[in-house]
Amino acid sequence: MGNDEIPIPAQGVVLLGLGKAAIAMTRAAADVLRGVPLTGVVATNRPGPVPAGIEVIVGGHPLPDEGSERGGRRLLEAARGAGERLVVTLVSGGGSALAEVPAPGVSLPDLVAVNDALIRSGAPIGEINVVRKHLSAIKGGRLAAAADRGPMITLVVSDVVGNPLDLIASGPTVPDPSTYRDALAILAGHRIVPPPAVARLLERGGAGEIADTPSGGELLARQTIRIVADGPAAADGACRAARERGIEAKVSTTSLAGEARRVGAAIGAELRVRTREGLTVLAGETTVTVTGDGSGGRNQELALAAGIALEGDPDGVVLAFGTDGIDGPTTAAGGIGDGTTVARGRGAGRDAAAALDDNDAGGYLEAIGDRVVCGPTGTNVGDLVLAYRSGGSPD
Repeated sequence: MGNDEIPIPAQGVVLLGLGKAAIAMTRAAADVLRGVPLTGVVATNRPGPVPAGIEVIVGGHPLPDEGSERGGRRLLEAARGAGERLVVTLVSGGGSALAEVPAPGVSLPDLVAVNDALIRSGAPIGEINVVRKHLSAIKGGRLAAAADRGPMITLVVSDVVGNPLDLIASGPTVPDPSTYRDALAILAGHRIVPPPAVARLLERGGAGEIADTPSGGELLARQTIRIVADGPAAADGACRAARERGIEAKVSTTSLAGEARRVGAAIGAELRVRTREGLTVLAGETTVTVTGDGSGGRNQELALAAGIALEGDPDGVVLAFGTDGIDGPTTAAGGIGDGTTVARGRGAGRDAAAALDDNDAGGYLEAIGDRVVCGPTGTNVGDLVLAYRSGGSPD
């Protein structure tokens, strides 16, 4: 928070945490606030130790479940009951699914159906979260609107390229520049026909019959907001760790995006023609358009595509992983692709191109021992891709 000084009311602090990093953020905040009266609610994906007075609720990801709704409702209740106390909201990636309250007239199954369709369509996270905000009673600034009496602080661990505050965990405490009409256009653009209750809500909102998400500056005027960690910081950290081991390293981009298989193929092709030894780090988040029935996530798909592009190259290797330790709806963090990926798969009776076509990068990489499984990390700043070439002259 730099040099910010925010007085703490005598009544104490209410902590509201949501996302994959919520447990770690809560413990860090409580350490700073030691001796201050403290209560709060945390909605996250895995239980963990927190100070007394903090309630932890585990929800679903990447799709919300009953735990997500329970967590979202408890967060709103805590915000409304904060009174004059300081509200510290701890926001991190995954919060969109892990804390949810359906808008009036919309059911949780409705939300799950729309979320699942958007994820499978390959829609970028920004578009997905625009729709989510307009089907929710907690997103798009509505959590902050519920805590309308005391001062507020929002601390953010960002998993979205460019750190747009309104899109990280669907912006529960910041103004929302998007509209119901935007949400309708996104669904139409991806040819998604929503459940009738969702269609009715969005159409009424688009017609101005119901109020849109808060968009004014009053939410900003009464709170301090800071990004405390993001993808560029992780990319820089990866480079530092490599250099400490004597490996020349550089960050190529912190805004990686696009269809995972195309991005992976491009990274592999570039690495194949590189003549200098060294590591290139890329940060961001790709997408997958799901057309097959296989298992995997965007990082595993990127890694397999890179391995196909590197076929026969003895010196190139690509590692792609989610910093949260979870790649899509799998237990893997990501995968590895190199010049032997295709040949080793063939030896195991697998066809790399067919696996990619079936969105089965996870099954393929597991068969050749190149899935990366580390378990949830307790944080989330997007994805990292490490492209390394050995041999040749150093950078």
